[in-house]
Amino acid sequence: MPDMADEWGFDTLQLHAGQEESDPASGARAVPIYATSSYVFEGADHAAAVFAGEVEGNQYGRMHNPTVQVFAERLAALEGAKRGLALSSGQAATTTTMLALARPGGHLIVSKELFGGTFSVTRRLLEPWGCRVSAVAADPEAIAAAMTPETVGVWVETIANPSGTVPDLAAIARVTRANNVPFLVDNTWGCAGYLCRPIDHGADIVVHSATKWIGGHGTFVGGAILDAGTFMWPEERFPAFHQRDQKGRTYVSRAGSLAFSVRAFELGLFTMGMTLSPYAAFLGLQGLETLSLRVQRSCDSAAELARWFEQRGEIKTVLYPGLEVHPSHTVASKMLTNGYGAVFCFETHESGAAKAFLDNTRLASHLANIGDAKTVIINPWTTTHASMPESERLAAGVTPNLVRVSVGLERVDDLKRDFAQALETVNISS
Repeated sequence: MPDMADEWGFDTLQLHAGQEESDPASGARAVPIYATSSYVFEGADHAAAVFAGEVEGNQYGRMHNPTVQVFAERLAALEGAKRGLALSSGQAATTTTMLALARPGGHLIVSKELFGGTFSVTRRLLEPWGCRVSAVAADPEAIAAAMTPETVGVWVETIANPSGTVPDLAAIARVTRANNVPFLVDNTWGCAGYLCRPIDHGADIVVHSATKWIGGHGTFVGGAILDAGTFMWPEERFPAFHQRDQKGRTYVSRAGSLAFSVRAFELGLFTMGMTLSPYAAFLGLQGLETLSLRVQRSCDSAAELARWFEQRGEIKTVLYPGLEVHPSHTVASKMLTNGYGAVFCFETHESGAAKAFLDNTRLASHLANIGDAKTVIINPWTTTHASMPESERLAAGVTPNLVRVSVGLERVDDLKRDFAQALETVNISS
């Protein structure tokens, strides 16, 4: 259904995009799980043509799977992208994207408030490889000042984890366009386009951890890369996109503005084998079918809880872009739709109080995930961001006293009761 994204709304696309009305082989209405490692060719000529890319077809399970393909196409439709690629994790999507762009002598600009796992790719892979990385504020002026002739990309997050900072994507896109540099956005917290579609604001590439709100139930790990098809990949910045293969072709000659998708496919799947299993893709598709319903409920509850925590004397600070006092509230009101996200953070007056709170909740789960149907809590300082140097953690808005709350689908009054008893049990005082 190639024109579906132009015809139907989000709630319809999350149910139907990327899929025929029914499975052509069986008539099944649900997308089947194609649990196979390989595919039978029609003959020797057909096999050669598939491997040469002369005809459409499945080569091997590491790169091709019908269940995974529907998942990737559905995400592309929701995000307004021209092509999607699903991988084994959000970290796989991040690594593939960065390696596809970077090179020795290259330069990548990233937000200083990146997720700790994303920073680890820059620190453990890109920098030892010889690619320089600049971590700056996610605003147009700082990004423009960091630009060099060797810059190969600008990377920000729709909503920073855990500070809640929301960058002005459209303003940053104007800077990247002026410098002929691709703009990359981790839209995990943008919930597959329900809260934000970065491509509409000028992003060229969108990355997701599908483990979070896309899956929505904490049952699988997956990631995705979505290509807007808006960047032309000039040779002086991206020589790898213009290297000729054994048939004399380049990524650009093969795919034009979608050259990145082809390179990411060959790096992430064909070369590194970061393959998403068909069962995981099936779980992702189940999550997508209710995405807007779940995210809206969680966003509404998060806004109510953030205001409730603001009134508690035991709490020093609440971070949530939906609060008028948040530094990003005005920008968030322009960039986000349907809500301000399902995550908020609060800071206690001392780190011992934060630990005691985590140890005394009964309904909220203490674990390292977000976007679950169940409410989850964690102290990023000692867990998700612990591998970062202390200075980088503080620059990212992570402090020892901070608690991150990813709001699920529970009745909000029950969550208030749980949080109130946790605060009262540990006798936190201001």
